[in-house]
Amino acid sequence: MSTGLAAVIAGVIGAIFGSFLNVVAYRLPRGESLSRPRSRCPRCETPIKPYDNVPVLSWLALRGKCRACGQRIPARYPLVEAGTGALCALVVIAKGPDEDALLGLALVLLLVPVALIDLDHRIIPNSLMAIGAVVAPALVLLTAPGDLLEHVIAGVAAGAFFFVFAYAYPRGMGMGDVKLAIVLGLFLGRAVGPAVFIGLVSGTLVGLIVIARKGVREGRKTPVPFGPFLALGGVVALFAGDTMVDWYLDTFA
Repeated sequence: MSTGLAAVIAGVIGAIFGSFLNVVAYRLPRGESLSRPRSRCPRCETPIKPYDNVPVLSWLALRGKCRACGQRIPARYPLVEAGTGALCALVVIAKGPDEDALLGLALVLLLVPVALIDLDHRIIPNSLMAIGAVVAPALVLLTAPGDLLEHVIAGVAAGAFFFVFAYAYPRGMGMGDVKLAIVLGLFLGRAVGPAVFIGLVSGTLVGLIVIARKGVREGRKTPVPFGPFLALGGVVALFAGDTMVDWYLDTFA
């Protein structure tokens, strides 16, 4: 199978998964079942028909409204679907249409709900971290067993770094971020370094923007979830992390 065709297939399947990840992001923090009841309009509670649940296309066809009652459907839903599909396609393009893409695809599908849930509820569910902690080593063993030790060491190192950070500044970072750092290390191996750096830089920049807009006193009191920034770092490192590490070693080592 050509890379182009595999990327298209990955994009379509990724968009379908993105639709499910919207459900995960909404229901998981509320302790609701991910499978029952079927997806329905939150206003009129009319179950969504299969033909109205096609990723992105149904939202466009319905003009962003419930067919039954006209309630607006947030644009976030098709954006998550399209974004997940695009990321999955990019993973296949970057890693190739074979088993080398499995680790990246799994990481993308994990980081999407993590970022959404942390944005909405400022929590990173332990259940998602447990899944990541099991899936990452399993896929490394399947695709590159010789790299397992590197990935484990990277997870421990990233977790230790963030644990010290969370202990020193508990208002700015929680244990969920520590667990996410561990999982990122298990997925990314040595590329977790750039992921952490990008997460810290982007999070700091947003924090400075909040302070600039609200003032120092009010800005420091404004909670800013850090998970989405770590997720951003993880995605960037997935595609460019090894290149960044090699550049650093060639330049400074």
